[in-house]
Amino acid sequence: MLEQIAVQALERNVFETIGKQWMLVTAGNQENCNTMTASWGGLGVLWGAPVATAYIRPQRYTKEFLDREQYFTLSFLPEQYRAALRYCGSHSGRDGDKWAASGLTTAYTDRGVPYVAQAELVLVCRKQFCQRMDPACILDPEVDEKWYPAKDYHDIYIGTIVEAYQNS
Repeated sequence: MLEQIAVQALERNVFETIGKQWMLVTAGNQENCNTMTASWGGLGVLWGAPVATAYIRPQRYTKEFLDREQYFTLSFLPEQYRAALRYCGSHSGRDGDKWAASGLTTAYTDRGVPYVAQAELVLVCRKQFCQRMDPACILDPEVDEKWYPAKDYHDIYIGTIVEAYQNS
């Protein structure tokens, strides 16, 4: 069961939690939502508040939901859901019911913001900033060549973490 905690009480290594454990970025509403796996992101402080950063490519279906809604969630799942995370990172919600196919289910915060019910940690974020990466600002040409051969630069989303929930 998830219980609300203070964001400052988080005691996780974000490099492990995001980079190796991965996360599901979820946005939408109770009528329609989508989720996607991400292993790029960050947690920190900006504008005097705790924030989360997510990087979403323009072709991702979840981006439509992120652009439309004021809130998004980051859900972190136990290792037993690794196959579901892989599925959500390699299949589009445009092509079918990603929730049913992955075996994951949706839950909603009191604000009506969707998250993944199987999560052991959920961060609820209110969008504060979104901007497409400018290739002129990538200072290392090898980064551009390696990560953006199709020139499909990520949009950077920064959200203030307004609520955090963790397994009790």
